[in-house]
Amino acid sequence: MSENQPPYGGTPGGQPGPYGQNPYSQDPYAQNPYAQPGQPGPYGQPGMPSYPGGGQQDLNAYGQAPVGMPPLANWGWRFLSGLIDFVIAGVVNAVVSVAAGRVAGFIASLIVLFILAYLEGTKGQTPGKMAVGTRTLRERDGQLLGFGLALARRLLHILDALACFIGYLWPAWDAKRQTFADKIVSSVVIKP
Repeated sequence: MSENQPPYGGTPGGQPGPYGQNPYSQDPYAQNPYAQPGQPGPYGQPGMPSYPGGGQQDLNAYGQAPVGMPPLANWGWRFLSGLIDFVIAGVVNAVVSVAAGRVAGFIASLIVLFILAYLEGTKGQTPGKMAVGTRTLRERDGQLLGFGLALARRLLHILDALACFIGYLWPAWDAKRQTFADKIVSSVVIKP
């Protein structure tokens, strides 16, 4: 390799390459097209998203909420919010089943499932979570899940129910207080 030839196909003298980027830049966030000039990014670094409330994420803090994110909800708050949502869905199912039959009750339950997923995905809270003050967010950046991930999370709770509901109990001792469904979709439940 010659003196003027950088290793691994880089550009001589550290100059930007043909696409306007220097792959060997000292600042790994300098190339981010979403970074605002002169503004720190959400984690306090240019171009990285933040948790609500700001602050820098400590990537080594496994087992606790990242810096700047509110504390994780304990198992009791999660159970209580889930119980409230379950009672709401059960009452809707029972009323519709008595009034219009079991098939209509099943369809009403599916509608409730979609409504709960929509609320959790767009607002972070179902009626149960609103009552106890918890919220579901994406683990990586603290943003709302969106309808698709929230619906997937709801459907994946089937895995939590397998093997004697062990997945629902998992947040009681898990470092990130996540159910199996939370782990799959990378969500956390916080209690601000």
